[in-house]
Amino acid sequence: MKKGILILAVLFSLMSCSSDDGINFFYEPIAIENIEIADEFIRGQTHEITVTYFRPSSCHNFDGFDYNRNNNERFVAIISTVFNDRACDDLAETDSREATINFLAGSEESYIFNFWQGRDANGENQFLTIEVPVVEVSTND
Repeated sequence: MKKGILILAVLFSLMSCSSDDGINFFYEPIAIENIEIADEFIRGQTHEITVTYFRPSSCHNFDGFDYNRNNNERFVAIISTVFNDRACDDLAETDSREATINFLAGSEESYIFNFWQGRDANGENQFLTIEVPVVEVSTND
């Protein structure tokens, strides 16, 4: 868990950027609100994991996932590019979006996913942790 927090601390320390054409932006994580994930994975098969999040403003655009692994543990956060050179409309919790990860189940007996859900009142990272067992394909019908 400490590695996951360290990874997110590095993520939060990203600095603002400016491109040659004068567009100013920075990267910001967005809390994952809901997760659709299988109850079990079949070894050697790819499984879709769909997450739902709310886009905070019209200046936030999905940029991808921050995805880190440590043995059978996975830390997942959504990263947005935030353009800070324009007027933004506050979307609060009205602009629900989905994003999907294709996950290949390998040799682990189970996978532990830690989905970043923001920070609490004390600034501590909050995760929704889900463990998914991995099973073999049954060849006996």
